[in-house]
Parts: sequence; C-alpha cells; structure tokens
Amino acid sequence: MPRDRCTACDITPSSSVLMDPMPESPTTDSRASRRHSRTVKRRTRRIWAWSIAGALVLIVGSFAWVGVRGFLATHELQAAMPLATSMKKHLLAQESEAAVDDGEKLAAHAAEAAALTGDPVWRVVELIPGLGPNLTVVRELAASVDDVASGAVVPLAELSSTIELNDFAPAGGRVDLQPMIDAGPSVSAAADTLAAATERVRAVAGEPVVGPLADARSELTDLLVETSATLDALDNAVELVPAMLGVDGPRNYVLLFQNNAELRSTGGIAGALALIHTDQGGFGLAQQASSQDFPRFDPPVVDLPIDTLALYGDNTARWIQDVNFTPQFPLAASIAREMWRLQFGLEADGVIATDPVMLSYLLEATGPVELPTGDVLTSENAVQLLLLEAYQRYSDPADQDAFFAAAASSVFNALASGSVEPSKLIQALITGGEEHRILIWNAREDEQSVLADTTLAGDLPDSTATAEAFGVYFNDATGSKMDNFLDVTLDAGSVTCRNDGRPNFELHVTLTNTAPGDAATSLPGYITGGGNFGTAPGNIKTTVAVYGYPGSFNLGVRSNGAEAPYHPAVEADYTLSKVTVELAPGESQKFEFGFLGNDPKRTGIDTFVTPMINPLVTGQLDIDCESALF
Repeated sequence: MPRDRCTACDITPSSSVLMDPMPESPTTDSRASRRHSRTVKRRTRRIWAWSIAGALVLIVGSFAWVGVRGFLATHELQAAMPLATSMKKHLLAQESEAAVDDGEKLAAHAAEAAALTGDPVWRVVELIPGLGPNLTVVRELAASVDDVASGAVVPLAELSSTIELNDFAPAGGRVDLQPMIDAGPSVSAAADTLAAATERVRAVAGEPVVGPLADARSELTDLLVETSATLDALDNAVELVPAMLGVDGPRNYVLLFQNNAELRSTGGIAGALALIHTDQGGFGLAQQASSQDFPRFDPPVVDLPIDTLALYGDNTARWIQDVNFTPQFPLAASIAREMWRLQFGLEADGVIATDPVMLSYLLEATGPVELPTGDVLTSENAVQLLLLEAYQRYSDPADQDAFFAAAASSVFNALASGSVEPSKLIQALITGGEEHRILIWNAREDEQSVLADTTLAGDLPDSTATAEAFGVYFNDATGSKMDNFLDVTLDAGSVTCRNDGRPNFELHVTLTNTAPGDAATSLPGYITGGGNFGTAPGNIKTTVAVYGYPGSFNLGVRSNGAEAPYHPAVEADYTLSKVTVELAPGESQKFEFGFLGNDPKRTGIDTFVTPMINPLVTGQLDIDCESALF
C-alpha cells in the first residue's frame, strides 16, 4: 500500500532558514547604532575643531598680515613726506638733478605704501567695525600719495630738468613764451592729479580713526590743499600769461594802482593808473594817468545792478576813485574799463589792480630802485614813502600823482629789464595773490572763466563743503588819507545750538584810530581831509560791510553790549550788514556781526578781507551757546 505523501516533508531545513530568517536580537542592533553615532560625533567634533582652528589661524594671520603691512606702509609714508619738502626747496633753488632724485625716491616710497595697503586681505579686514575705518583711511592716504607722486611729483621734477625758473623771468622788456607753452600740458595734468587726490582724502575726512592717524590725515590734507592751490595758480598762469602777453596778437590792460591809505572794498582808491601794452611776449607802459585826469561822468557810465546802486550809490559809476566801493572786482573793473574808453578812446582787454604793499613784495625780487626824485625805493620803505611821506612832502595833488607815477614806472621798468630773482618774484606773486593784492579781470569770457575760481578774480567769496565764507570790506568815508592810522582786528567763530543743526556765526571787528592826539593840526590837510567831507580833521570815518554767503540769515549787529544801528542789505544774493563809524584819535569801537548758517555741515568759517596797509589776520573766536549774542 502506498505511503501517504507528507507535504511538510518536502520543505528542507535549509529552505526553511532562507524563507524565514531569524531577526537579530534588539541588544545587538542598539550597540551598533551607538557605535556609529559616537563615530559621527567624533568626526563632527574634529571637523568643527579644525574649522575653528583654521578660522582662528586665518583671522590671526590676517591681523598679523595687515598689522605688518600697515607698519611697513606707515614707514614708507613717513619716509616720503620729508622728500616733498626737500624737492620743493630744490625746485626753488633750481637744483633740478636733486629735485628729480627726490621725486623718484618719493614715488618709490609712495608706490610701496600703496601696494602694501591695497591687497584683498586688507580690504576684507576693512569690514571689521571699529578697526575698519582706520584701515580704510590708511589705504586712501597711501593711494593718494602714490597718485600724486606718479602723476604730479615725478612729471614736474622731470620738467624742471628741461625748464628753469629763469626761463620765465622777463628780460629786455620781454618774456620768452615758448617754455611756458611747452610746460602747459604737464602742469595741467599734474594739477588735475593733485585736485583728484585732494578730493580722495577729503572723502574720508569724517571717518572715526585713532588720534595719530587723524593727525596724519589732517597734515596730508593741509599739504594737498596748499600744494593744489599753488599748482592751480601755476596751471592758470601757463594758460593765461601767454595769451595776456599777446601770443595771439597785441593786448592792452588798464592798471589800477590802489591806494590803501584811502580804503575801498578791493584795497583803495585808484589814485594812479596806467595802460600796459603787450605783444608777442613784450610788454611796457604805453600811457600813465591819475584820478585827476578823469571827470565826474554824467550820466553814470553803466547801469549798476539795483542792489549795488542801493548799497553804494551811483558814484560807483561816476568817479574813477569810487568804482571799487563794491567788493565785486569784475564789476568794478568793467566800470573802470568803460571810463578809460570814454576818456581816452581805447577799449582795453582787461583790468589789473595792485597796491603799494604788493610793490614792496616785488622790490624783494628786484632790489632797491632809484626814483627820478633821488629817493631809493626799497621793500622796507615803499609803503611808508608812498602812503604817508609823499603826502607830507607834496601838498599839490598833481605833485603827489607825479611821484606815484614815477614810483610805479620805475618798479615796472626794473621788472621788465630782467634784474629780478625768479624765485623771489614767484614768492612775491604768491603772497600778493593770497592777500588779494593782485586782482585781474579779463574782458574775454573764455579767459575770465579760467580766473573765476582763483584769488586773482576778486569776486565775492565762495563757501566750501565744510566752511562758510564771509567777506569783510572797508570803505573810507573821511575823504582823505587817514587810513594810515586805522588799526583793525578781526575775530571769527561759530557755535551750533539749534535743534536743526544750523550753526550761528559771529564776526567781531574792532577799529581804532591810532593818529596822534593833535592830528588835526600836526598832519597836512590832504591827509586829514580838512573837514571838507563832513568829518572833523583827525577823525577817521569808515563803513564796514560784512557779507554772509547766499542762504545765510542776517542776525544783526551789536556794539558795546547793545544793538547797533546798521544797514541790512543784499548784493548779488549775499546777505550783508553795513555799519558806519567815526573815531577821534585814540578812540576804538567794536562791532559784533551775527549770521545764521543754512547748512549744518558747514560749521567752519573762512574770511575774505579788504587788503589793508598791514595784513589783517583773522583770530579764532571761541563762543558757546551761553555766550553767543544772537
């Protein structure tokens, strides 16, 4: 009998295991997981540790990198700065080889400083709060010095090796214009480079930095501003002088010789005049005249702007002596030009004004000059002789005018002859320009536009990004030469007290009559005025006009602790206060002018002042919100 089939017996043990494996025990799985987790954590900790260590190394390395390079860059800049001064001395001494050597060394130091502070690591560290601004300022200072060295210093040093100062000096009544023309492109490029570098440094002027770095920034800024102004003047000169000396054809200029003993806003009355003729570099006095040669023009020679007419009256356009009541020299010069045309039939190409103090500066370059009278005019006695002794010696105005004309022509001829030291001549022109004792107006608009932003233009002052500009101008109302005895002091300052941040400005002007007590009888009538214009002999009567920049608000005038009578007015959009004061010998009076600024960023104060016999230096006025008068 067949055996029954058992289906279960068909499943072998091995098949059974494969189809239904036994699971691992819970204990075994947990241990493996923990071992894996610990491994991952150990690896993560190692990664973080190495990352942190790497970051620390990177940070420390970056700081070390920047620190070392910053130290080296500072050393390079410190080595470069004295070379600028040394090079300037060599240039003035006409030592071109030494100047070139200094220029190349300066450029090498500057380039190294710029390279040390211009790498990517440095720029990254600049992002760190607190430290960053210091690094930014160092980099900008180094880059600015490098720009100036490569774009201005080296080219000018190399230029000095081919052109000497003597090339610009007159000889035989003529100036060789070609060296000046050749120098033009290099000087212009250098001036542009210096202007750009100055703005670059000014752009980081507000960055908060450590004290020594702030001092270095300030020192470099002052140096760049001063050098930029000088180079701008040179750039303007090489552009304008050839044209004004007739490189393209003959020119004629009216020369106003301003007499500071009888003040006008731009310096003094035009007591003596001349016509300068130029052609192809040659120049000479073509004609001389005095104020006595001009009549009272009726009607006025020009229609004055309504604000100028209201402020100074129509005598500004009637009398040659009064054209510069207004401090706007371009306006005054255009009036003088028209008076010359009406009187002598020649329309000049421009007007130049100067004064006896400027003449004394020029005498430093020419040396003593003998006059037809036998007097020897020197830099030491020129002002005293021309502004005081001449009036004591000559009672007839015609004789006085002849003396002035002789002095002017003698100095002019000494300059034209070539008996002049070029470096001293340049220094005289720089000083005279800074003190506004040389003013030039050109009737040709393209040439006048070159002058427009210079001290030579004699226009109303412009404010800067950080400083408000004020003009302080004096006009004699005595009708005499008593301003020989007028002493003036000027102090200016500002304070911010308002919530809107607009600053208050104060200008304190003190006038003193230093004439002797017996001036009425001991001084000639031509000096005292003799009472002919309503002022007692010996007294000094003066108008003082203080101009605030357009947009400023006139806060009034005080004197002796009380409000003073004054004339509030506007000229060419400039807010101003005008006062009149009469002083007996020994008397003094102080006026305090107040203005409210219109820009919280402009808290500094710059002053532009009538050129007087003695240069007037503005003192610092310290005021606070409690002591402010306005």
